[in-house]
Amino acid sequence: MDLPRYGLVTFTWGNVSAIDRERGLVVIKPSGVAYETMKVDDMVVVDMDGKVVEGRYRPSSDTATHLALYQRYPSLGGVVHTHSTHATAWAQAGMAIPALGTTHADYFFGDIPCTRALSEEEVQGEYELNTGKVIIETLGEVEPLHTPGIVVYQHGPFAWGKDAHDAVHNAVVMEEVARMAWIARGINPALNPIDDYLMNKHFMRKHGPNAYYGQK
Repeated sequence: MDLPRYGLVTFTWGNVSAIDRERGLVVIKPSGVAYETMKVDDMVVVDMDGKVVEGRYRPSSDTATHLALYQRYPSLGGVVHTHSTHATAWAQAGMAIPALGTTHADYFFGDIPCTRALSEEEVQGEYELNTGKVIIETLGEVEPLHTPGIVVYQHGPFAWGKDAHDAVHNAVVMEEVARMAWIARGINPALNPIDDYLMNKHFMRKHGPNAYYGQK
């Protein structure tokens, strides 16, 4: 229920999932069920082929996208898709969310990328699976937990993390830095990206091998 609480979704929009890698099972939001009426028992469990193994509802229509990401990236434990306003606006504009300051750099190492457009064949074929594939294509060799989110061109943001809670956290941060970037570029359209040395410092002090942010 964190997605509506943080203003990331409206009505039945968006979805969140988590994976149990030992059992090869994924739990995901049911398709088209409103958050205000949804209960824990309404969540759907699928195997890695997308077959329902537990639950009375159909799983999210984006299930194949989630599964593609889990299969490609063993470090992922949770995936979130939202239609949050500012991150979706960058997706609709076909633009990466630029790294302009330290708030961004605390969570995302560099720009949050935007995928290419899916072809008509990709959309008419296995659309949701192909959405996962274009995310993977765009990330390339990037460590996914260093860039824990992306905007899919003309669609919206996907975020991920080491578990579902972490994925939601990253989705909230993505929306906030998307809003900050939009405001900052409005104030100064010629604004430069954050300097590499400052970005490196902020990201590594939280996520690097010698991280010292927070409590042990």
